[in-house]
Amino acid sequence: MAELDPNRREDGEKKPFIPASPVKRALAWIGIVYMVIIVLLTTYIYATGTPLTNLAPLLAVPALVGLGIVGLISWRTTGRPGKWAAIALAAVCWAAAAYSLPRGILGLLSNLGG
Repeated sequence: MAELDPNRREDGEKKPFIPASPVKRALAWIGIVYMVIIVLLTTYIYATGTPLTNLAPLLAVPALVGLGIVGLISWRTTGRPGKWAAIALAAVCWAAAAYSLPRGILGLLSNLGG
């Protein structure tokens, strides 16, 4: 009985290894950050019995930072959306993240104090 190898084609030849693109890797890291956040929020709910509220600004930060990074990576690897458009996108996203982060921290602290 032949062993099943996911890297083999039907003709018996091995498929070449193709690593993920830098954009896919950046998106994977954003997903990992969100999964850690979800695990922490769920653990807090189980430990205390109360959910955390007012976290929308804090939850937007990883997406905003990641979108700026993806824009720059996409420009460096494909040449699109263009140098200045990518820089502008990154600057706007990171400024929005910098604006959102203190509000998110205040929202988090409003759950813990008082």
